Amino acid sequence: MINKTIRLLKGYPWFKRLNAKITYELLAKYIPASDWHFMNYGYMANENEKPSDICEKASRQRYSMQMYHYLASKANVEGKKLLEIGSGRGGGANYIVRALKPASYTGMDIAKNSVVLANKIHVAPNLKFIQGSAEAIPLADNSIDVVINVESCHGYGCVATFLAEAKRVLSPGGYLLLVDFRNSLENMKIFKEQLSSSGLECVEEENISDNVVRAIEAEDPEKRELIGKLVPAKWQKLFCEFAGVVGSPFHTTLKAGTRPYYRFVLRKPTLA
Repeated sequence: MINKTIRLLKGYPWFKRLNAKITYELLAKYIPASDWHFMNYGYMANENEKPSDICEKASRQRYSMQMYHYLASKANVEGKKLLEIGSGRGGGANYIVRALKPASYTGMDIAKNSVVLANKIHVAPNLKFIQGSAEAIPLADNSIDVVINVESCHGYGCVATFLAEAKRVLSPGGYLLLVDFRNSLENMKIFKEQLSSSGLECVEEENISDNVVRAIEAEDPEKRELIGKLVPAKWQKLFCEFAGVVGSPFHTTLKAGTRPYYRFVLRKPTLA
């Protein structure tokens, strides 16, 4: 009965916003580990993608780091002004600042505790984290060169509003680089229609479900070890499902092809 009620409530924008905010507020507050920097499911590169030395040498969460590396590499971000919407614990922002040398990087998240944690554990002159909503970005029009969005917009109340806000803050010719999944083929079709109607040009789209599956499977022992270390025993089973370990519903549906995961490169027209 409870699960059915939650599924029904997830159809309401207000509940989606509230659910995402509460979840990530609690995670940042009660698991503030300095060695757990990423929240995405990870990405294993294709053979034709140039490897990253920093990712290869990473001792933890290498594949989650690679998710950011190969996404941000879709545009030339060096010397540019970047905004990440849904920056979470800040690991992706910290990696891009160190490895790809943007002029500035603002990480924005709806969860205050996540912002506080990210500002505490990731410190760099051109990096900052602020609290804000993807549906009301507190930045000026045409002020950002590249917007990054990783595994985040599936939890927004209104995706169309998020896309309109991303377009608004992007400078003409700027890029929205986005990776995310949907829980069915039909919902991915709807998402693609939302992207098509956003006024942003779709430069590239790629189904990376297999890359994510391979990353989940390669990282599984490390992920389970980290959960065992950081999460109280009574919550570990639930958290394993949330983290998408091998055999979880997320892993099995992704592998079966019923939960598609895509990478998109979108560009704001130069003549808006």
